[in-house]
This record gives sequence, structure tokens and C-alpha cells, in this order.
Amino acid sequence: MKNLKKYYKIKASPEDVYAAITNPFSIELWTGEKAEMSTIAGEEFSLFSGDISGRNLQFEENSKLIQEWYFGDQEAPSVVTITLSADRHATKIELLHTNIPDEAFDDICKGWDESYFGALKEFF
Repeated sequence: MKNLKKYYKIKASPEDVYAAITNPFSIELWTGEKAEMSTIAGEEFSLFSGDISGRNLQFEENSKLIQEWYFGDQEAPSVVTITLSADRHATKIELLHTNIPDEAFDDICKGWDESYFGALKEFF
């Protein structure tokens, strides 16, 4: 298992970025894919037409999102923590993704850079 820690910056407010990653209608706008999402801890979610799925663990409005991502039958959960903070006219994003299966690590890294935060940057 591997861990990933990365930083991104998006030219939008933390409130707008938070809405874009938690509202299923907004997610569908910037991904172009079907999304199921709520801001209720314990509920399951699905992004990119089911390519990513898991369970929402915690939300701090406009500042943090914690999710468990499913990777088959692995024992230790894969946990994604996205932390947002204001930086002048932009939002600084810290991504921490733990317990990524070795065989999925390169694809996950590319997905964060291109499909997730890359698409989100283009959206704003």
C-alpha cells in the first residue's frame, strides 16, 4: 500500500471549490460523468459514472472532506482527505490519499492530476 500527498491551487473561493466537489450537479458539470454525492457522513458516493466509489466519512463545510474509497476486498481502508484554505484570490488544496493499492498507485496519481483537479481547474 502507498500514500499520496499533493498540493493544488485553484482560482476560486473555498466555498466555490467545496460546492464543486460535494454537489452532484456541479460534479457532473466539471467531470462530464454521472455522480452520486451528498454531504451526509456515512452515505455512499459514486463519481465518474461509478469508476470511483466509497463512503463519506466527514465534512467540514467549505474546508474539508474525508472519504473512504473502495478497492475490492482490501483490509485497510483507503482514505481521501481534501483540505481547502483561502489564499488571496484562490484556494489552496491539500490532498492526502492513504492505503492506495500498489497496482493502482500510478493510475490514481494521474487521475488526481488530470481527471479530478485538472478538470476542476479548467472548470474555474
